[in-house]
Amino acid sequence: MAAQLEELVAYCDQRTRRTAFKDAPGAFNGLQMANSGRVTRIGAAVDAGVVPFLKAVDAGVDFLIVHHGMYWDMPRPIVGGPYARIATLIRGNCALYSSHLPLDGHPEIGNNALLAREVGLRPSRPFLVRDGEAIGCIAKHKGTRNALRAKLEKRYCRVIAIEFGSPNPGAVAFCSGAGNSAVPELGPAGVDTLVTGELREEWFNRAQEEKLNLYLCGHYATEVHGVKALAAELARKFKLPWTFIGTDNPL
Repeated sequence: MAAQLEELVAYCDQRTRRTAFKDAPGAFNGLQMANSGRVTRIGAAVDAGVVPFLKAVDAGVDFLIVHHGMYWDMPRPIVGGPYARIATLIRGNCALYSSHLPLDGHPEIGNNALLAREVGLRPSRPFLVRDGEAIGCIAKHKGTRNALRAKLEKRYCRVIAIEFGSPNPGAVAFCSGAGNSAVPELGPAGVDTLVTGELREEWFNRAQEEKLNLYLCGHYATEVHGVKALAAELARKFKLPWTFIGTDNPL
């Protein structure tokens, strides 16, 4: 079985509502590298990089979906690492599709909606609204923070728990990846508990002062969900196999 590259790209653009999000200048959501135009196997990875690209090519992937694309610090000379990335994709005839904020904020297959569902919660209202689009979500919560922490520890290899907020939080905010912009918005949203990937060091003192519960589960680990969900859905739609390209990133 095979599908046309342009059909997969069009589906991803529409499903993620790619053009609705104003992302970081270098994010460049959408197709970042084409192939010959024919796709036989879909792959999903969190990051663009030589190692995940080599793994994808070895697995026979010719359409790779990533959350973090190649162009964050462009323009730059295509030498060294950037050259190796592009050369690997071209030699392997592997197209690259990147979806950053659109795949954080999607209410069904987005990282944050799936983060909430990982601990048995259902998103109930938007969080981190940027240019009219919600990046994160807030879910109602019944139970103790101890129970919430236990659920997170069951699903993620490393959880840093900073617990100065309510022992029985009535709501939990979710922000996958880096949550530095999310912490200041907890108070205005009426929430004292956040599940995120990583934070800067100074938020520990702020958590003490502002009585917050902060759970850090890893930037990489909290952003595997969206690419997996999109790849699986795309594979069902076009009747193609798919695989997740993991890199054991501990950060």
